[in-house]
Amino acid sequence: MANTDQLKRFLFEDTDVRGEIVLLEDSYQRVLLNGDYPGIVSHLLGEVLAAVGLLSATMKFDGILTLQARGDGDVSLLMADCVHQNQLRGIAKLRAGAQPDSDELGALLGGGHLVITIDPDRGERYQGIVPLEAPSLSGCLEDYFQQSEQLPTRLWLFADGVRAGGLLLQALPLQLQSREARDSYWEHLCILADTLGAAEFLATDMDSILLRLFHDEQVRLFPAADLRFSCSCSRTRTRNMLVTLGEDEVRSVLAEKGMVDVQCEFCHEKYSFNEAQINGLFTQDVKTLH
Repeated sequence: MANTDQLKRFLFEDTDVRGEIVLLEDSYQRVLLNGDYPGIVSHLLGEVLAAVGLLSATMKFDGILTLQARGDGDVSLLMADCVHQNQLRGIAKLRAGAQPDSDELGALLGGGHLVITIDPDRGERYQGIVPLEAPSLSGCLEDYFQQSEQLPTRLWLFADGVRAGGLLLQALPLQLQSREARDSYWEHLCILADTLGAAEFLATDMDSILLRLFHDEQVRLFPAADLRFSCSCSRTRTRNMLVTLGEDEVRSVLAEKGMVDVQCEFCHEKYSFNEAQINGLFTQDVKTLH
């Protein structure tokens, strides 16, 4: 079977504009299986998965890119990350009794911030923060690019509970065009991309979408990269987390329940530790993973 989850990069020949397109199905469904989400939240979670896939492709190194939004609205947490540019996972948390009825980002998350974290395998960690002021996730991310990289960047994000996807266009530093020529061409491409609708995008393959939008442009396509759902949790990471919590707190849970059970919120994998295993945690040096 063909992979249902792919990302493609592309360039507009002889210009200073690039792009990416992503479509997700299997990984999106795997994320939705791990939570009982209302339709509106399922759609938003699909958008953040598509966004993190698109943004991870801008990294020129191995590492983890994380998008995390926290607010005081019905949705208290929205988070997705992409490891090594191809392993996706995500989660949303709702406040008790919440019944979201708006698809506007501000109404769902309330006041808060969107945090973009880049954690390379080698090198320093980077974190950017942008307020949740735009009405959509794509708008907030465009604000982030405007503030941090100062490169014109547009995103179109879509999800319907079955498939999720998105398109990213970005103007590059001037090399092949004058500023006037690049800005004019950039505006032209954005007008074309603004004709995209969710129903059409999510029912069409990536090549057909690009052909419809940019059939009069000279587009160079790069090979598709496969994406998949994967969770980075492990027994070792869970052990290290328990050590970080501290011996007193862990032993209080052990005394109360007879076992210490930890369940991953992303994939629902359960890790259990008995008394002997807890004793072992605090009687030997454990190397903490970062």
